[in-house]
Amino acid sequence: MSTKLPKLLFMLVSLLQLEVLFSDMILVFQDFFPKVYKRKQEHLKETNYCKYDNQILTLFTSSLYFAGLISTFGASWMTRAKGRTVSILFGSVSFFIGAVLNAFAVHISMLIIGRIMLGVGIGFGNQAVPLYLSETAPPSIRGAVNQLFQLTTCLGIFVANVINYFTDKLHPWGWRLSLGLATVPAILMFIGGIFLPETPNSLVEQGRLDEGRRNLERIRGTSNVDAEFEDLKDASEAARAIEHPFRNLLQRKNRPQLVIGAFGIPAFQQLTGMNSILFYAPVIFQSLGMGSGTALYSSMITSGALVIATFVSMHQVDRRGRRFLFLEAGVQMMVSMVIAFYHFLPFTL
Repeated sequence: MSTKLPKLLFMLVSLLQLEVLFSDMILVFQDFFPKVYKRKQEHLKETNYCKYDNQILTLFTSSLYFAGLISTFGASWMTRAKGRTVSILFGSVSFFIGAVLNAFAVHISMLIIGRIMLGVGIGFGNQAVPLYLSETAPPSIRGAVNQLFQLTTCLGIFVANVINYFTDKLHPWGWRLSLGLATVPAILMFIGGIFLPETPNSLVEQGRLDEGRRNLERIRGTSNVDAEFEDLKDASEAARAIEHPFRNLLQRKNRPQLVIGAFGIPAFQQLTGMNSILFYAPVIFQSLGMGSGTALYSSMITSGALVIATFVSMHQVDRRGRRFLFLEAGVQMMVSMVIAFYHFLPFTL
């Protein structure tokens, strides 16, 4: 393993905030959505979402995700033209501004603007960080290093649930602390982006060959990088030779990969509903009759299982291969959903 790899880990710790942003918004209801909170308490054992007609609450919830979606287009250009570390720095600044606005919000507009800034940070972070990891990881452990992004995301979910569990007891300012703590990983992300070397792939794409070779030697910890550097140059030249890369994706020979890789797998992964269950776990547990503290505690158990599973995946991915984990995960999800169905069925009757 490269001696420079610990720097990647330092930067990745900052990605905890990607899921701290999804912290339980119930903590905000009492101050900014009192009517919704009151009705929610009156119908504690009922499903809370898709029940109350409150457009401001809908805007508040969806603004982060919509901003993340739109910002990916700008993030794509910046990551390609200016480099991966520039996008990481931009995302961290956006995270910090959003966290500060949310922590000190005195009006719903501040909360929404803060959520938008957090969404922009997610768009840039999700664009640049996985690419950075892939381009700098040693080939022998590339799968495990790529999984670090998932690991920090799962750790972020776990940390968010732990924070929510304790800040839920701090009235009336606990939710401000919960949201404001996102500034900590934002600062770490910014510092990490300053000290991280730009990826050799990015520098070669920009025509900065000498600097690209120096960074490759720095990342690998050796000057014996001739073969890998030549591969980078050949790949860059081949990419530049394609005049219309996005149009080429629509060609018949590329359609299976496009449909399965770009649309099929991501879409069906989301359509399983697993992420929705994960993000709204406290609300779901409350709908089953649990108290606020018990629901958050149950969410901690769920997110803890995520972290453990990610470690198992990191250990196996370079040994068994990506396809094996993909098939195993599919079978595991089907079994888990059947069990969940029979467990929740009595509550719906």
